[in-house]
Amino acid sequence: MKIWKQFSLLLAAVTACIAFGLPTPASAAPKSVILATTTSTQDSGLLDVLIPIFEKESGYFVKTIAVGSGQAMAMGKKGEADVLLVHSPDDEKKFMAEGFGVTRRLVMHNDFIIVGPASDPAKIRGAKTSADALKRIAQSGSLFLSRGDNSGTHAKEKKLWKTAGITPDGQKWYQQTGLGMGDTLNVAAEKKGYTLADRGTYLSIRKNLGLAILVEGDAKLLNVYHVIELNPAKWPKINAAGGKAFADFMVSRKVQELIGKFGVEKFGSPLFFPDAGKKPETLGL
Repeated sequence: MKIWKQFSLLLAAVTACIAFGLPTPASAAPKSVILATTTSTQDSGLLDVLIPIFEKESGYFVKTIAVGSGQAMAMGKKGEADVLLVHSPDDEKKFMAEGFGVTRRLVMHNDFIIVGPASDPAKIRGAKTSADALKRIAQSGSLFLSRGDNSGTHAKEKKLWKTAGITPDGQKWYQQTGLGMGDTLNVAAEKKGYTLADRGTYLSIRKNLGLAILVEGDAKLLNVYHVIELNPAKWPKINAAGGKAFADFMVSRKVQELIGKFGVEKFGSPLFFPDAGKKPETLGL
C-alpha cells in the first residue's frame, strides 16, 4: 500500500506539471554532458574553475574523463563522449576528416617544455632547439620518461624525436610510464630523469617536483587546444545539445577572459593563452 501511495503521489505530481506546463520531475533533473579531455586541463586545475560555472549557467552536469587526447578521440569515435577538449592537431584533423566531429574550434594554447634534474647530466640547458636537447639526452644515455599513453603530449614527443632523427623505443635510457602528465612528472622527479611536459601542469605542481625547466621557447613546442563537437548523425544517443553548449561556453568572451587570467595570481603569468576566433595560421598551424 505504501508503495502504491507513493506511486499515486508521483503520478499526480507529473499530471499537475503537464497541466500547468511545468517541468516534470524527470525533465527537471539535470542532464549530463560527458567531456573527454586531456589530463593537462584537469591536472592544471583549469577545469576546476570553469566547469562549476558552466554547470551553474547551463543546468548541465559535466562528467569529466581526463585520459589524454588520443584516448579522448578514441572515445569520440565510439560515441562514448559528447564533446572533446584536446591538444593533438594532426590527430584532430584526421578525426574531423573521417566525419567523427561536426565542429572544431580553437580555444587556447600554452607550450611544452623539457624539464629535468637541476644537475642536468645530459647538459641540455641552453640548447637552442628541442631536437638538439633530445640528441644530447640520447647520446649521454640519460633517463627520459615518456608518457607512452597516446596522448597529445606523447604525440608531440614522438614528433620531436623524429625531428631529432632518433628512435628511442627499446633503449635502456627511455622508459614509458603509461600515466598522465602529473603522474609522469612525479615519476621523473623520483627517478631524476627528463621528460616533456605542458607548462601549465608543470607550474601547477612544481613545488613538489624538484625539476627545472631546461629547454623552452622552441617554436616546435607550441601546444594548441581545440574543442570538438561530435557528430550526432553517427551516434544519435549522444547529448549533442549539451556538447554544443559546452563548446560555445569554452569559446565565449567571458570564458576566454577567465582562461587568460588563470594562473596569474598564483604563478605571475597565465598557464594558458586564449585563442578563440583567431586564425590558425597566426599560431603557426
